[in-house]
Amino acid sequence: MQGHIHVHISIEYQQNKGTLFMVILALAIMGFRIAAILVVVLLGWIYKSFIQPPKPKLCGTPNGPPITSPRIQLRDGRHLSYKESGVPKEKAKYKIILIHGFYSTKEATIDASQELVEELGIYFLSFDRAGYGESDPNPMRNVKSEAMDVQELADQLHIGSKFYVIGSSLGGYVAWSCLNYIPHRLAGVALVVPAVNYWWPSLPENVTKEVYSKLLVQDQRTFWIAHHVPSLLYAWMNQKLFPSLACLEGNPTIFSQQDKEILKMMDSKKSIEIQRKARQQGVYESLHRDLMALVSNWEFDPMKISNPFSNNEGSVHMWQGYEDRFVPVEIQRCVVDKLSWIHYHENPEGGHLFVGTNGWPDRILKALLLGEEPALAK
Repeated sequence: MQGHIHVHISIEYQQNKGTLFMVILALAIMGFRIAAILVVVLLGWIYKSFIQPPKPKLCGTPNGPPITSPRIQLRDGRHLSYKESGVPKEKAKYKIILIHGFYSTKEATIDASQELVEELGIYFLSFDRAGYGESDPNPMRNVKSEAMDVQELADQLHIGSKFYVIGSSLGGYVAWSCLNYIPHRLAGVALVVPAVNYWWPSLPENVTKEVYSKLLVQDQRTFWIAHHVPSLLYAWMNQKLFPSLACLEGNPTIFSQQDKEILKMMDSKKSIEIQRKARQQGVYESLHRDLMALVSNWEFDPMKISNPFSNNEGSVHMWQGYEDRFVPVEIQRCVVDKLSWIHYHENPEGGHLFVGTNGWPDRILKALLLGEEPALAK
């Protein structure tokens, strides 16, 4: 009898042990599932909060900025905001499309003298590039799309079969795009302190490595992320642990002494307002997409572009400051050494901002339109 009781107790113990094990296993599985759900929720929150860019605040929508400038509608449905200045286009002898740079808008026009504009008969057409100011963002933005926007703008505003292009700073990549994709529409081009892509195939590796290593570490990291993992650029630009792009943070190191003096003379209220409008639809749609386009893998190599004016019916000019800390002079020299048909103008004491002062806008226009060789000035 005692043996039967012992066996019964043993069996019951084993059953209870098995039940306890199952309960523990069930709790473990449930805990794992809960942990997995929490991880997924956490990752989703991180993605939505830090990695996924917010939706743009489109101009003219209930929650977006107002539309205050004339706009055209492109074939893909987007709108481009533009500004006309100079002499009326019906009376103009020269028609120039101005392409603004990083963190800027159509309001940052060339500061040429009114006397020269009227004397030569110059019509200016500036516009907010995709995502900037009052122009709709372009989720498919790339180097080519920028040139296509320029061409369609010119067609819809009927400025003629040929026109001049002046691309400044980061807007210089748009001028390169025009030289490659729509050379038949160009009467002449000025590349004004144009930004460079360190991943152009034909740039000498030893030069790019040396120049790149001289950049601020924060800029090296930002360019690398924008080129290699652009999907993380928004998160990188918005994190607070490490500095990102120096020019957005106002790091004084990137300005030459001349640049600092020029900044003191500039209208700070106007600059602040331009920067506010530049990003009003969202920094990702304006600044970040622009930077990603610049350092992306281009469909063409600028250093293999053929001279679009082989019969001297027009010309291409590049303007560069030796003391420019945004765009290294060594890179520009490599480019013009390869493309000898570009008229290269280097200011030995100029920084990145030199072309906006001391009569330089007039020199740029005379060289581009009249072929006059400019005298260097500080």
